[in-house]
Amino acid sequence: MNKRTFLKQMAALSITALPGMEAFARLLHQGRALPPAALASEEEFWAEMRANFHLQSEYINLENGYYCLMPKPLLEEYLDQVRKINLEASYYLRNRMEIDRLVTRQTLAEATGVDRSELIVTRNTTESLDLVISGIKWQAGDEAIMARQDYGAMLHQFRLMEERHGIKRKIIDLPHHPQSDAELVALYEQQITDKTRLIMVCHLVNITGQVLPVRQICDMAHRHGVAVMVDGAHSFAHLNFKIPDLGCDYFGTSLHKWLSAPLGSGLLWVKKDKIPGLTPLFAEREMPANDILRLNHMGTIPIHAHLAIPRALEWHQAIGSARKLERLRYLKRYWTEALQDHPNIEIYTPWEEQRYGAIANVGIKGYEPANMAQELLEDYGIWTVAIDMEGLKGCRITPHLYTTTQELDQLVAALLLMAKA
Repeated sequence: MNKRTFLKQMAALSITALPGMEAFARLLHQGRALPPAALASEEEFWAEMRANFHLQSEYINLENGYYCLMPKPLLEEYLDQVRKINLEASYYLRNRMEIDRLVTRQTLAEATGVDRSELIVTRNTTESLDLVISGIKWQAGDEAIMARQDYGAMLHQFRLMEERHGIKRKIIDLPHHPQSDAELVALYEQQITDKTRLIMVCHLVNITGQVLPVRQICDMAHRHGVAVMVDGAHSFAHLNFKIPDLGCDYFGTSLHKWLSAPLGSGLLWVKKDKIPGLTPLFAEREMPANDILRLNHMGTIPIHAHLAIPRALEWHQAIGSARKLERLRYLKRYWTEALQDHPNIEIYTPWEEQRYGAIANVGIKGYEPANMAQELLEDYGIWTVAIDMEGLKGCRITPHLYTTTQELDQLVAALLLMAKA
């Protein structure tokens, strides 16, 4: 790797403005006059932010938890990268791709507060965490602790390890409205034995939007000599933190969610001393055991998605994590508080500010979730997703920075009408 070329690429990244960023920069300059909490309710400011997005006119999109679409400037640069790589083809792949991948990893490392040698770019959270779950050298009888509300793909991967290696899965049930952090920490601690090797914990539960006290869970687990893997699919670029703040051993996320990077981009961070203990999923060339790149064999990849990650980080950092989180929490409160006292409506997401972000889940008595989601879309033009499991029957509602309070008013009006039926 040519170090001079690498440093030149990093310098160019920091000084080159995105097309259309001038108006965005002026908007942010205006916003700095107010503290984040006050700016959260300034609808004129957020209306100008909304102008940076191409939006579907046929429905109100309140399902941003699956994929947060890219703002216009990022989308245009991404398409330019697609065209450039299509033009240069194998010349680019053989001569410049590895330098650009290194720039992306370095930029992510700086943004997340970790060392580049502990971080790789993946396709999504599932790939990131499954690399850990399948990479641990399990022995028959080893135990792993997880929650019933964790993401299905990882729960299925643990089940595969149960079938393949004879491990034991211990599954807890998270309360929708916990009384304290201590209650949540205890749920995990009560399952630990001398055979427990790993706890999986979701930073922000995807189906309810509950934020878990990850640092306290990690500190507790480490006192027992147990490693912790954090599912940060919905917390990265949503909550305001750096990876070291969590105190975990493994962290995975999807960058196409709250960072608004292109589809098919994610990251995996592994604590340095844990890297040698993981077996790669795909064979790579000979590398030292402590080189995280041995876990990152992906074959020929859609590199243009990776090239857009540094710009997505630039966009996110320009807005600021604190401003972004305050707005997202404000939007969650705006519509849930309008419904909290209705006898036929249940909010499955905690009310304490430290326990939520943008995502919340709402149910209506007498409605199956699939029917509820279908009616919201067909009768009211509101796109959501149904969540149907024991103790949780509702729709996940996920606004984004471009969501207006008028759109949430329409959601509230629709739910009130449906709750009367």
